[in-house]
Amino acid sequence: MTPGFTPIGPSTKMDVVGSARVHDKRSEVAGGGDPDGSAGGAGVLPRGIDKSRAPAPIVRLRDVTKSYGSGAAKTQVLRGVSFDIDSGEFVALVGQSGSGKSTLLNIIGGLDQPDAGEVEVFGTDTMRSSDKKRAGIRNASIGFVFQAFNLLDHLTVLGNVVLPASFAHDAKDVDARGREALRRVGLSDLASRRPGELSGGQKQRVAIARALFNAPTLLLCDEPTGNLDSETGREVIDFFRELNAKDSVTLLIVTHERRVSSVANRVIAMRDGMLVETTDEALAAAHGGGPA
Repeated sequence: MTPGFTPIGPSTKMDVVGSARVHDKRSEVAGGGDPDGSAGGAGVLPRGIDKSRAPAPIVRLRDVTKSYGSGAAKTQVLRGVSFDIDSGEFVALVGQSGSGKSTLLNIIGGLDQPDAGEVEVFGTDTMRSSDKKRAGIRNASIGFVFQAFNLLDHLTVLGNVVLPASFAHDAKDVDARGREALRRVGLSDLASRRPGELSGGQKQRVAIARALFNAPTLLLCDEPTGNLDSETGREVIDFFRELNAKDSVTLLIVTHERRVSSVANRVIAMRDGMLVETTDEALAAAHGGGPA
């Protein structure tokens, strides 16, 4: 059990990836591969599984591109990114700063739109959906955890946790749900405190509780341990792992830290807006260091 957290076998699903292979720790254990017996890569499914009957991925990206600016100032951030995420996976998206990780996370979460390509989240084409439709998906099924915590100082801890209820017209049992979320992250006794009275680790727990308030199916995390000391960071990572294993919450965590990617079921590496092969050397480069 994670210290300070209430718990909420890694997933055995295989990955379906677009244009680049990824490092899938499950295949190392289960010996998974393509139906033709080849090594893991694009379209990977366990042997004997009919692709036509496989569950649809909850995230599907195809040839996604994104740029900012125009003319001489134009910067290409994403260059034809393709991959899928299945329900129940724990995926780490790694790469150095500027590789396009956070932009991709925002596109999946419906906070940003790509220039071209295909984006499907929970079976919905978010590129062709209205802002209201994308907001509905976020509120009902997606939780966000950011490095900067994004807490409102004028609200209490409980007030920050129940903030998502303000975007719903029919929210029920708001106070009870907020207190339950705080209990799960071990902060029940701090409900009346203000963010300014909390440590960095406590603030991140509040941010996680807020993300769990609506019981999301998919949790998107952008450098969630970046502002934490090693011990607190380890506790947060262990909590994410338990959340995935015991509640089957799908996790996509953007990180440049090995301590996060080492516990994920699958690692996707990016460089210069593209997916790259996830050899040990490539992963080391994506983390910003030499070979491990």
